[in-house]
Amino acid sequence: MNTKYTIEGYWNDWIMKLLPWILTHGFRIILIIIIAYVINYLARRVIEKLVRVSVTADRHQSEHAEQKREETLIQIFSWSMRVMLVLIVIMLTLNEMGLSIGPMIAGAGILGLAIGFGGQYLIRDFFTGFFMIIENQYRIGDVVNLDQTSGLVENISLRMTTLRDLDGTVHYVPHGDIKRVANLSMDFARINLNVRVTYATQLEKAIEVINRTGNELAADPQWKDFILKAPQFLRVDDFLDSGIVLKILGETVPLKQWDITGELRKRIKVAFEKDGIEMPALQRIVNPFAPTGPQV
Repeated sequence: MNTKYTIEGYWNDWIMKLLPWILTHGFRIILIIIIAYVINYLARRVIEKLVRVSVTADRHQSEHAEQKREETLIQIFSWSMRVMLVLIVIMLTLNEMGLSIGPMIAGAGILGLAIGFGGQYLIRDFFTGFFMIIENQYRIGDVVNLDQTSGLVENISLRMTTLRDLDGTVHYVPHGDIKRVANLSMDFARINLNVRVTYATQLEKAIEVINRTGNELAADPQWKDFILKAPQFLRVDDFLDSGIVLKILGETVPLKQWDITGELRKRIKVAFEKDGIEMPALQRIVNPFAPTGPQV
């Protein structure tokens, strides 16, 4: 009976001490979290509006490309604001829990100095990423080649870029490691196709068939919305042992050049067969006297 009373008394004393803390500091912590959530929500809207107003349209840039740049900037700035809010909420919460944040801030300054010496690569990633974003080198949704890594840009942070290649593999590329950026989908893309014909081919006829095929492809309802300039003969590009190389050039909307080039190859092959234009086959000369077995 005495033990039960002691337990009940201890429990009541603990509740009496905890209740005032909940009504004061606990309430403030909840209020801090709510205010941070509201600020994050409003900041996201303000950042979105400011970015859309600040990003000026370029006559060389399509509306879709401008939208991709805006979405990239909005995501970067919103992520940075969210990180700052989380740090502030943590510091204020610790202060309400009775932990002095003054020494923590001073310690964070010393720690930051140490990180500055030891985390040079991390700082380099941040600075490189910042300038890449400001200079609009690439955006989320672009297909890029970062040195030897190629793929679709799925995410960009201040520290790294996330790419997904054609096999579905995800690559995380730190910005500090990027020396060269090749954007394969900036504003427009090109069809750059070489076609070989035999030396017996009448070039004027082959050129006429190529241009006609390119115009038909550009007028096709399935493809015309993606073709900016119909694929046309550009020049005789080279003379090879196997035949004459004809270069074809056209322009498409970003990310459609591969699909349209594949369709153009198919149509040119069909048109050449219909008009009697021969495409040379690769020939391999085999020496019958060459040894075929392993050499001892």
